[in-house]
Amino acid sequence: MAVDLPFIGLVLGFLVIATLYSSVGFGGGSSYLALLALFLPNFLEIKSTALLCNLVVVMGSTYLFCKEGLFDGRKFLPLVLCSVPAAFLGATFSLSQPVFFVCLGLVLAFSGALLMLQFFTLPLARQMTYAPASKILNPFLGAGAGFVSGLVGIGGGILVSPVLHLLKWGPPKSIAALASFFILVNSLAGLAGQLAGNNFKVDPAILFPLLLAVLVGGQLGTRLSLHRIPPQAVKGLTGLFVLGIGLKLVFTYV
Repeated sequence: MAVDLPFIGLVLGFLVIATLYSSVGFGGGSSYLALLALFLPNFLEIKSTALLCNLVVVMGSTYLFCKEGLFDGRKFLPLVLCSVPAAFLGATFSLSQPVFFVCLGLVLAFSGALLMLQFFTLPLARQMTYAPASKILNPFLGAGAGFVSGLVGIGGGILVSPVLHLLKWGPPKSIAALASFFILVNSLAGLAGQLAGNNFKVDPAILFPLLLAVLVGGQLGTRLSLHRIPPQAVKGLTGLFVLGIGLKLVFTYV
């Protein structure tokens, strides 16, 4: 593939997305998919490339969250253990290209709407008390987000995190740590499912520059934490962007 201005713009876009998303515990998979959907015609390549980029970002952020003592296995594992087999299963499904893009568009629109809802309700939640979700809800939430993440090629953190905030599941840092770990394990499960279902496809000429961009961006976001940009502003802008791209995909392929 020849390096051209649109591709350079794509690489820079991935750098910015990785920096912003990693600052709040996300990998950026939903926005990688949104950009790749506008750039690449092969939806299998879109899914595999986004998951690999997701994985690179959250490996670093998960390590830093664990180092800071934010990993709570007792709270995290009920969600994660149910999500991994579901993500693997979802990734083995072979969808036609129009169906994939409609599913992707719906998931992105839903994720964007959740993030915007979280953005608008955050000022009301600053004095809230936290109560973990029920033992019944946690596994269902993990399995549902895992299956969807495997089906469309995201890590699932962007689905789980806003829901947990709305459920008052825990402090923002704890939810960010969970989201990062959730994305890590589900990205691995999704890639394994793609390989098992013969759905894995990448173009090294495209993949490696994008991996380098998200590696740099992920380290910037997690280490600097973007002190000058409030996390809620990042989520609000991200929600608006993802919602718009999701609706565009749905209206294009329906």
